[in-house]
Amino acid sequence: MDTGDSMERPTMDTTNSGTGLPSSTGNLNATWDLEEKYWADNFTGRPYAIGGNAFYERFRPAYRYGWESAQHNLGRPWEDAEPDLRAGWDRYEHRGEHASAWDDIKDAVKDAWDRVTGHAGTDRRD
Repeated sequence: MDTGDSMERPTMDTTNSGTGLPSSTGNLNATWDLEEKYWADNFTGRPYAIGGNAFYERFRPAYRYGWESAQHNLGRPWEDAEPDLRAGWDRYEHRGEHASAWDDIKDAVKDAWDRVTGHAGTDRRD
């Protein structure tokens, strides 16, 4: 099964940010659009992708949450960040109408986190 792990990690437009994070001029959303396309194209190859493409919208917010969170926690290992991410999931503004429970989407959050931090290809089962 091709997980897409061999693909390049996303890059961020850091113009004018000076922090290594996306600038506050809207580049975060433009970069998310590119990352979201990656996950839409690769979703069916993930072990939790039961139901195929029709189920993608349930996981889309989880990918965005993992992608955004990893950028704000660069250098922090998943194991240290996961309790905070679990607690923050219920308050995440882009959660969407599906409102999945943390245990149902945490593997997708971790997939996106790993892709940003460069840990893609690590074991995703806790």
